[in-house]
Parts: sequence; structure tokens; C-alpha cells
Amino acid sequence: MGFKEIVEISKPRIVVLLVITAVTSMYAASKLVDGAPNLEYIDYLHIIVAGALASAGSSALNHYYDRDIDPKMTRTSTRPIPSGRMAASHVMLYGLVVSCVSVIYGFFALNAVSAFFIAVGIFSYVIIYTVWLKRRNSSNIVIGGIAGSAAAWAGWSAATGSMDLLGFLVGFLVFVWTPSHFWCLAMKIRDEYAAANIPMLPVVIGMQKTSKYILGNTLILLPFSFTLVLIPDGLGIVYTIIAAISGGMMLVYHYKLTKTPTSEFAWKAYKVTAPYLTIIFVAVALDAAFHFPLF
Repeated sequence: MGFKEIVEISKPRIVVLLVITAVTSMYAASKLVDGAPNLEYIDYLHIIVAGALASAGSSALNHYYDRDIDPKMTRTSTRPIPSGRMAASHVMLYGLVVSCVSVIYGFFALNAVSAFFIAVGIFSYVIIYTVWLKRRNSSNIVIGGIAGSAAAWAGWSAATGSMDLLGFLVGFLVFVWTPSHFWCLAMKIRDEYAAANIPMLPVVIGMQKTSKYILGNTLILLPFSFTLVLIPDGLGIVYTIIAAISGGMMLVYHYKLTKTPTSEFAWKAYKVTAPYLTIIFVAVALDAAFHFPLF
């Protein structure tokens, strides 16, 4: 078991995305919530460590549980377990230990509410998505998206010790974005999911209908993103401009996807959809730093 394999089972891209989500939420809460304490650099280090450990641990447990289907898919066949580079028992042990450490670390270094949301994220991804829904129901990724929301909620509550409406809506953005994002990828590798007998939406209802679901979900995401501006003491002009531009880009590509529902164009749409989450959470942080209310 080498360092390269440990990094691989930790899914570093997901770690980075969720850490960005948590850190920007934490910063925004510290600026926007009345009575929130001023944060020090060490506070951000704590959420980075706790968030990275939670993401890495749950990703490793995903590798462990999917060890029987990973060899059936080109995208996952070279992972450490199916390729024989790591023993399944070692991956499971790493995942369990790191996941538990993340919650304990969050409890002592942050607060109980933040630790709770860290635990919710792990449970949602490992138990609800990976174990329960992924192989049974085409709505798997929709409900599994709550794991990403938990990262934002953990960051928000790390700054405030509680959860308010704005913090909840900021986190829920991840949940609403996830289907459009993942279904584009599922269209790209539909045949692989079919070979592994995984009921991802394109496998169950086909490419054309899935493209319409993606467009429909984006038509929900775009107005939802503006609720963060419309609520009392919500976000302002900086966020609104960035959300409108980035959401508009997604809408255009997802409309075009309904006209060309191929794996090739789905990959193009995926590349537009994937950066949205980082952009929108950076927008939340920028709006908190340079807050100009819209109303």
C-alpha cells in the first residue's frame, strides 16, 4: 500500500471540491451572520483537515464497497482494489479510521454542530448512496447529493455553531446542482454503467429523456440559486451577477444537449457543469467580502 494508492482511493478531486465548498461557506457565515466570531487562520485549517479526512474516508469506503463492480467498468477497472495494488481489507480499514477521525476531529477542533454535518455527509455518501441506492434506484444520485450539501453546512456551522435559513440554502445548492452534473457524466459513460448493471438514469430511460431531465433540473437550479438573494439578509449584487452568468451557461449547454443527446456532447456539457459549484461558492464568499445588498 503506497502513497499513490492512498491518494487514489481518497479521490483528491472530490476532496478539493468539498473543501472549497466548506471553506467558502465558513468564510461567508463569518461575514454575513450577526454575532459570528472573527475567524483565525487556524479555524480554516481545522475545517480543511476535518473536511478532507471526511471526504477521503468516505471515498475509500466507496472504493471498498464497489470492488465487485469496478472491474466491469473501464473508468474504474484500474482502481487500486480491482488492479490488485491494494487489499480490500486495507482500503476498508483506512476508510473507517479516517472517517471516524474526521468526525472526532471536527467535534473537538470545531463544534458539535459542524461534526454532526460531517457525519451526515459520510453517512449520506457511504450508506444512503453507495450501499442503499446506487445499485437499486435511478434516483440514486439525486438523494446522494445531500452528501455534498453537508460539506457546506459543516463549514457554515463551523463559523456560527448553528444553522440558519441562508446557511441551509447555501448548502442545498449542492443538492440541486448534483443531478445535472452527474447525469451528464452518466450519459458519457452510459454503456459502462449498463455493463455493470447500475441503474443510472440514462441506462433506465435512455439518452433523450435523460437530457430532458438534465434541462429540467437546471431550470430548477437557476431560480433556486436566486432565492439566496431574495430572503431577508440574503446575498447581494456580486453573487447575483456571477450566479446569473454561470447558471445561464449551464442552461444553454443543457438545452443544446436535448437537441444532441450523445455521449460526446454530454461530455462537453459536463465540462461546463462541473466548474459551476466552485464558481458559485467562490461567488458566495466574494459577496460576503464585498457585500452590496440587491434590495
